[in-house]
Amino acid sequence: MDREVILTEEGYRKLRDEIEHLSTTKRREVAARIKEAREFGDISENSEYDDAKNEQAQVETRIQVLEQKLRNARIVDTEHIATDNVAIGARVTLKNTKSKETVEYAIVGSAEADPRNRRLSNESPVGKAILGRKKGEKVIIPAPRGVIEYQIVKIEAGDAAA
Repeated sequence: MDREVILTEEGYRKLRDEIEHLSTTKRREVAARIKEAREFGDISENSEYDDAKNEQAQVETRIQVLEQKLRNARIVDTEHIATDNVAIGARVTLKNTKSKETVEYAIVGSAEADPRNRRLSNESPVGKAILGRKKGEKVIIPAPRGVIEYQIVKIEAGDAAA
């Protein structure tokens, strides 16, 4: 059974765009590399040909993986989600109760997670801990260096993390 893939509208668009790029531009580039490598003669000892064929296999595999994700996608409307508790698609501001530092995260499905850009998966430790919680609640998250306690400061619709 295939696993449901939770995507924002932006994430769905990005996957579609990547499939389009790989299916057209990238396929043509790889086909040209294969054709050029064949012109070098004997393909049995031709590393350029082997390289191009490997790249072709990687491109085709990536297309299949992305198409599978789109088939199993559930799109979350990030603009119209309720903000009374944390849900996928929300922007959440958290305050570290010790350091008093605040941080804003977009809560997204695992297919769109990008912690460097403050897009946390609903399956991550922080994502799991805050899902369903309300503004003002405190959450404790186990971390390698001990526990971290956050207070939920703000919950907003939309997934554009700062």
